[in-house]
Amino acid sequence: MTSLVRHVTFDCADAYRLATFWAGVLGGTLGEDDVPGDPEAQVTADGIALLFLVVPEPKAVKNRVHLDLQPQDRTRDEEVVRLLALGATLVDDHRRPDGTGWALMADIEGNEFCVERSAEERARTSN
Repeated sequence: MTSLVRHVTFDCADAYRLATFWAGVLGGTLGEDDVPGDPEAQVTADGIALLFLVVPEPKAVKNRVHLDLQPQDRTRDEEVVRLLALGATLVDDHRRPDGTGWALMADIEGNEFCVERSAEERARTSN
């Protein structure tokens, strides 16, 4: 028997606020009993569950693990614009003039993640 990843867990300062951000990113939903001030909150989205746990210490270093997002109904660049509007920040831009590459972003508590090209964009280029 093997193991199954049940959640990807984030330590954070405000579980409900960060979970709300990620629910918006992923088009997911928060747990029915999650409310502001809770020490934990969960987001369920298509194919993934994220768990957010309040910890006393702030984020201090680069993530050792991060999420790579692939837009499903828009381009990579359109997704970057949408995520910026949700409160994300652009940390480092690895997008190339030929359309390849990715955008390194951070969520509202500084956790890094990448936005890659959509499947349609990947089909148009060989990289």
